[in-house]
Amino acid sequence: MNVSSAIALPNSENISAYVRLAQSPEEIIEAQKLRYQVFYEEYGAKPCSEMAAQKRDFDGFDKITDHLIVLRKDNITGAEKIVGTYRLLRQNIAEEHGNFYSSGEYNLDKLISSDQFLLELGRSCVLADYRTKPILNLLWQGIADYITDYNIDLLFGCASFQGVDVNEIASQLSYLHHFHSTAKDIRPVALKDQYVDMNIAKKEDINERRVFASLPPLIKGYLRLGATIGEGAVIDHQFNTIDVCIVVQTSLMTDRYRKYYERKIQKSMPGQK
Repeated sequence: MNVSSAIALPNSENISAYVRLAQSPEEIIEAQKLRYQVFYEEYGAKPCSEMAAQKRDFDGFDKITDHLIVLRKDNITGAEKIVGTYRLLRQNIAEEHGNFYSSGEYNLDKLISSDQFLLELGRSCVLADYRTKPILNLLWQGIADYITDYNIDLLFGCASFQGVDVNEIASQLSYLHHFHSTAKDIRPVALKDQYVDMNIAKKEDINERRVFASLPPLIKGYLRLGATIGEGAVIDHQFNTIDVCIVVQTSLMTDRYRKYYERKIQKSMPGQK
């Protein structure tokens, strides 16, 4: 993928940001430190002793994935800092090394046998001070460029609600179940020993607009893009989250966002109708 053109950040003429793939082990380590800061220090995930000692979030998938990073750059000093990241795993790489990360929570057999080329998205995070629309757009611009370069047919991955109390998000889970369910022929299903039923409230009792407004920003962003949701939620006690499985077929991506990112990357994205 190409390095994106830099964008100016609000409130400073001397600070810009751009997106690209990590290019060295050192940059991957910095992305892992960012993940630790967000997931463990901010959101209360539970690190193992090795993670806590190094203040890094890491696992075996880091060695086989591409790491998309957003860098903040001081245009005067040239100093750069990673402020956002996403982890990307293509199907051929996952199959070569065993499986997808999400296989630990969901049965992905229907996705894998769908004859579509898959990309798993994960470990999405942005430092609190940079959770702005321009930064999030940069991350998605990078993803748009990546899926175009690799001709990806379908994106998927886990997205999370903070906390592990299902009752607190019963309306949200029910809304996703009733209004955004993935087509049955490609639907991921939570593994039996982790399955949390999302069909809690009746469809007619749900205020669509109100519940949508209460969703986490990442899940709202996926839905606006045209995402659907797999069957069943999963409680992740290590990360202190309740996870759902997001599915985005590039052929069904909403025209508004497709056209926006095609303008940004100056390429035609895959999956044109």
